[in-house]
Amino acid sequence: MVESIARVKHIRVTPTKARRVVNLIRGKQAVEALAILKFAPQGASEPVYKLVAAAMANAKVTADSTNSYLDEQDLFISEAFVDEGTTLKRFQPRAQGRAFQILKRTSHITIVLATPTEADVEKASARSTATKTTATKAGKK
Repeated sequence: MVESIARVKHIRVTPTKARRVVNLIRGKQAVEALAILKFAPQGASEPVYKLVAAAMANAKVTADSTNSYLDEQDLFISEAFVDEGTTLKRFQPRAQGRAFQILKRTSHITIVLATPTEADVEKASARSTATKTTATKAGKK
């Protein structure tokens, strides 16, 4: 099982907005995630797209260094999460000498790609056959 990690730290996207984008791709195939991110309208989709592409490149380098075969179609996003980074504090002048604090939040985004193990493949095939049998049973009623 090949596993690769890609991280970006202190990116100027709020964690809540980045989590919306990361939730779209969690658990999906890496190639499918790139297609989703390419057309996602959110501003955080561009850095997440670059991060998934970097994780795919990391997986390829890892596979080459261990002399193992890697098909990009096999890679899926096993973990994807967003942590809160440092907050930049800025002040905006207001009326009567007051100051209004502006918080510019940053994020740490982590993407972990993996290839499925044999057990995962068996589970998926068992799940697909179970859904096929229930679909045929439902059709007979």
